[in-house]
Amino acid sequence: MKRFSIFLITFLISTSVFAQTTQVRIGLLNGPTCVPAAYLMENKKTLSTDAAEAELTYEKFADPQALLPKMIKKEIDLGFMPANVAAKVYNAGNKSIICCAVVGLGNLALITTDENIRRFTDLKGKTVNVAGQGATPEYMFRYLLKENKMTWSGEKADVTMDFSIPTAQLAAQLISGKIQYAVVPEPFATIAKTKSDKVITALDFQKEYLELTGEKEIYPLSVMVVRADFAKENQELMKAFLAEYDEAVNWTISNAAAAGSLCEKHQLGLAAPVVTKAIPLSNYTYVPADSAKKSIEKLLKLFLESDKTSIGGKLPDKGFYYKKD
Repeated sequence: MKRFSIFLITFLISTSVFAQTTQVRIGLLNGPTCVPAAYLMENKKTLSTDAAEAELTYEKFADPQALLPKMIKKEIDLGFMPANVAAKVYNAGNKSIICCAVVGLGNLALITTDENIRRFTDLKGKTVNVAGQGATPEYMFRYLLKENKMTWSGEKADVTMDFSIPTAQLAAQLISGKIQYAVVPEPFATIAKTKSDKVITALDFQKEYLELTGEKEIYPLSVMVVRADFAKENQELMKAFLAEYDEAVNWTISNAAAAGSLCEKHQLGLAAPVVTKAIPLSNYTYVPADSAKKSIEKLLKLFLESDKTSIGGKLPDKGFYYKKD
């Protein structure tokens, strides 16, 4: 009887451990970065593995600066941000946040109503409003100006960069004539061109980058990150979630109209028609971090050459790149 009681207690304890519901807390950015997540919000409430069943919860943030403190305080498990921001946090902290996948490739453009802008040298003497100071739009613009022998700082700078207008307001400011040139990611270029037939894409940053570097692939723009301790302690849940996000990206690319509707339904900050029209230009992708290491490092080296503080002074070591066991 005593043996049976011990067996029963052991069985109940082990059963409760495997049956307990855990939670995966996902931090989303309002706007274009997390459009594929709308599919998960609609269709995936839980994750099931052999070891656990996890409830998926979602919290929305205006920008990475609002998301990061919650990840550091262990209130959010997975999040999204520019590659350089993730590298800077990893280098500056105790390596508590690591990169698990590239989820978006470059989709930057210079938009304007000035039909005379056909190359970067045509921007000489102009003031250009840039979306996102300290992120990929600024540093990719710096790189492309430099390669075209143009300067952006000093008294005799060829181009003046202005970061005073929030990204979401750039299209309206351009259409109203208050500004003339803007560097923006999708879907903001699409928004501007949809609202005014006078707005054009004058310079495609991806095309210029590929021509200058000889690369065959566009640079990374956005990455998914995870708390290092969460990834270590929940390996099966991580595998399951990453597989689901990969599926969500593929579905989004193939179902632009439905994805737009879901994005609006789940209030990710963009109207359905805009999302639908922008998806073919937004370059959503899913590349595991260990497979994307080479392309991420190439991008980060550009940041490093332009401003060492942009990634925390050095390239992150191999521990930055999550790898499935």
